[in-house]
Amino acid sequence: MPVMNTERESRTSRPTGHVCRSCKQPVDAVVERHKSMGVYVPVWTAGPCHNGECPDCVPEEVHVSSVRRAVWRNLPGRNGG
Repeated sequence: MPVMNTERESRTSRPTGHVCRSCKQPVDAVVERHKSMGVYVPVWTAGPCHNGECPDCVPEEVHVSSVRRAVWRNLPGRNGG
């Protein structure tokens, strides 16, 4: 049976509702990988915060090539980093 377009969109659409832990402002959802039973599965998590007044802010002009905290939390020029 062919999959209807609306079903396909609902399976691939990104979840919403992620907020920054520090300032509670909305942030983009990003996908990370989690290994489960030998297979990597996608896990949607909160992305970096771009609120300039937040202590955990990551400037928008910085290209985040990886969502791993070790990469984007320790960027030079970041507040406290």
